Amino acid sequence: MSVRAKDNARDPLLSRPVKRTPLEAAEAARRRMDDPAYRVEVDRRRGRGAAANPSGRYEPAQREAFDDGWEIDEELPTLPTEVIVEKARTIITTNDSPDILFEKSINPYRGCEHGCSYCFARPTHAYQGLSSGLDFETKIFAKPNAAELLEKELRGSKYQPAPIALGSNTDPYQPVERRFRITRSILEVLNRMNHPVAIVTKSALVTRDIDILGPMAQRQLAKVAISVTTLDPKLARRMEPRAATPAKRLETIRRLTEAGIPVTVLVAPIIPAINDHEIEAILKDCAEAGAGEAGYVLLRLPHDLKDLMRDWLVDHYPDKLNHVFTLLQEARGGKDYDANWSTRQSGVGPYAWMLGRRFETTCERLGLNKRNLRLRTDLFKVPPKETGQLSLF
Repeated sequence: MSVRAKDNARDPLLSRPVKRTPLEAAEAARRRMDDPAYRVEVDRRRGRGAAANPSGRYEPAQREAFDDGWEIDEELPTLPTEVIVEKARTIITTNDSPDILFEKSINPYRGCEHGCSYCFARPTHAYQGLSSGLDFETKIFAKPNAAELLEKELRGSKYQPAPIALGSNTDPYQPVERRFRITRSILEVLNRMNHPVAIVTKSALVTRDIDILGPMAQRQLAKVAISVTTLDPKLARRMEPRAATPAKRLETIRRLTEAGIPVTVLVAPIIPAINDHEIEAILKDCAEAGAGEAGYVLLRLPHDLKDLMRDWLVDHYPDKLNHVFTLLQEARGGKDYDANWSTRQSGVGPYAWMLGRRFETTCERLGLNKRNLRLRTDLFKVPPKETGQLSLF
């Protein structure tokens, strides 16, 4: 079996705008996963989240298999993680979406080795000419000059301080951070300048930086949000193969809280018929561990992520595939995804309404969200540059 390129422009299935029912889309997903050129063998992707590595949506061709007549079974190696050093020119990204609680963010890495099957950031790898599937979790772009760029931008004469979010796109504490320490170098700059930071992660590695985050939290300059998607370790292993276990995340919440660092729990994403039954249990365990605030997000499937998620369901929960997308389309106005700012986080309709009421009622009962901690910006101060020259006086 060999693989050749196929012109996307000549493929009527890719060029024809068709609205499919959940059943039709499910059947298309099953056919895709039967295609040896599409589906990556289990042994090769062990420990990875995506089941396939489709061509990027901006690429002019896609891969297809054909019989080359040799009938030779190819033994291909497992997929290693490749880190590509990126020489970034700017580091602070600004945001104007009204449903996002921050206006500035930093992403030390592109791609994420955690391999979360549902990650809404997967389609961004298409901008690098790569796949949203296995490329996203095996080809990681690192920005080792992030701290240097950050200090330069904070020293700008027109800079106005506002909380910077770390982890708004990909996890700042994914496994490669142990080696590169880019996130820690960013925190060192922010700490030195008394600049507020809000972190989103599902990694226990954040506790490594308690020595920085603890003192910052005392000055009301730091808070951490821990994403807890499930309490079931088997489900977590399937959804988030290289992220911390649920038990480890609860321990992380305890350790951060004990260090005086405010913690928010994010039940995100909520996947219909997969983890939606766990909302109350997750909030209860996280509140007992010390979390003071909570939020949730209904599964978001922009661009080709909707097909990747179907592939994942075919692989792990084929009997639930139709049910998941029927409920999801009910909450998305009949579509797989609706990017409307006012509803993209929570959805619409009876199912979405029920999720919202369950979340709000549980938070009220557990005493979560009684206060919303606002980080301070008035302490921001740019220290003088170290020139290496001693003063005369």
